[in-house]
Amino acid sequence: MLNKRTTEVYALGQHISMFAHKARRVIDQIRGRSYEETLMILELVPYRACYPIFKLVYSAAANASSNMVSNEANLVISKAEVNKGTIMKRLKPRARGRSFAIQKPTCHITIVMKDISLDEYIDTDSIA
Repeated sequence: MLNKRTTEVYALGQHISMFAHKARRVIDQIRGRSYEETLMILELVPYRACYPIFKLVYSAAANASSNMVSNEANLVISKAEVNKGTIMKRLKPRARGRSFAIQKPTCHITIVMKDISLDEYIDTDSIA
């Protein structure tokens, strides 16, 4: 029987304080690109969402080199998604004793990296 070798690693960032659609704007630019190209894009794009995404991409590459002993030149972002998180609700005092509701949104970012050099099948019958 042939089983596919696991060639994917991921990094998950939860409760990052920004709107999900602002992070998606950056994620859409890096999805499907190589690791080095992604780092160059994230360093040059002037959005605030780039820094936490940069940290997650770097963390996923460190997971790949640690868990799969793979080279960073072979890594490709296979899946990147942004989900809406919880909304922290705060009150800001206003004039005449009133208050104004402030919503501080959060998002969850998942980066999945794949090693394209390890994409092969292993024979489990010969192992047993």
